[in-house]
Amino acid sequence: MATDGLRLTIIGDIGVDLVLGPISGWPQPGTETLMERSELRAGGSAGNAALAVSYLGGQSRLLSVVGSDDFGNWLRDQLGGLGASLDVCDAPTTVSVGLIHSWGERTFFTTRGHLEKFSYEHIRNRLLPAPDSASIALLSGVFLTPRLRTQYPQLIEDLRALGYQVALDTNWPPQNWSAALRAEAGRWISKSQHVLLNELEVSSLGESEDLNVALERVTSLLSPGATLIVKVGAKGAIGVQDGRRVESPAPAVTIFDTIGAGDSFNAGYLLARIAGANLTDALAAGCNSASNIIRHFPRRSICRGELAGFTRALHAAVLEES
Repeated sequence: MATDGLRLTIIGDIGVDLVLGPISGWPQPGTETLMERSELRAGGSAGNAALAVSYLGGQSRLLSVVGSDDFGNWLRDQLGGLGASLDVCDAPTTVSVGLIHSWGERTFFTTRGHLEKFSYEHIRNRLLPAPDSASIALLSGVFLTPRLRTQYPQLIEDLRALGYQVALDTNWPPQNWSAALRAEAGRWISKSQHVLLNELEVSSLGESEDLNVALERVTSLLSPGATLIVKVGAKGAIGVQDGRRVESPAPAVTIFDTIGAGDSFNAGYLLARIAGANLTDALAAGCNSASNIIRHFPRRSICRGELAGFTRALHAAVLEES
């Protein structure tokens, strides 16, 4: 990473995650179900990405907000040392309960909380000029931050004016996709250099269950030189840039908790791009990062910098190629 400034800025949602599981079936109302495993941790798409960067030995600057309660204070402590700049909203902190199903899927219950108070005014004066042309600003969790969402066009234009490449991970809208939401997301996509979506999001945006058809439709929204990344779970990831399609498999690992997998992929991919990696190597870095982070449970068992060898090896490879 650059020594004269942080080259990765992360803007978006953070909250408290309570992860429980596994659960083999939906319980009958009024009953009690015992879980074998649990973890309380800092989460949200932006929080997960910032933590993943730290596990990989990288640096980032996290811009977000917390609630004005004990959970808000706890979040500030958990994300301390990550270059976090966290304003306080006069609202309870957003909390998510993630239930892990025995077949690998997960279900979330999320309170509206402080994220609905998050607006551009909380971070506008904290945006810094990009240290260099490789610097990236990652925007994530837009549909959980409705006030900030209305200001996305201005936020994106300001980031570009400050010299950042914009990376976008929309996540899934709780209200589900509509024609209006697709058009709105399309405008963000057209202004972004890195669009990071999962398979279901691409299929929904492209309005086709055929991933190849949907991928072509979403790719048509990109500006010249921009990249579309499709995260396809255990199968790995697909990248498309300037008409060239690249696929990267994910390492085979045993996983209990897949929460934050996409955010961990984002961290590895973006650190690789900042280091100068090409699309093929950046995809591989994202897949390796995600697999090696989410195989840990509890996630807090990972020490910051524990996976730094991946980042060092990547930088060495980029330097060797150049």
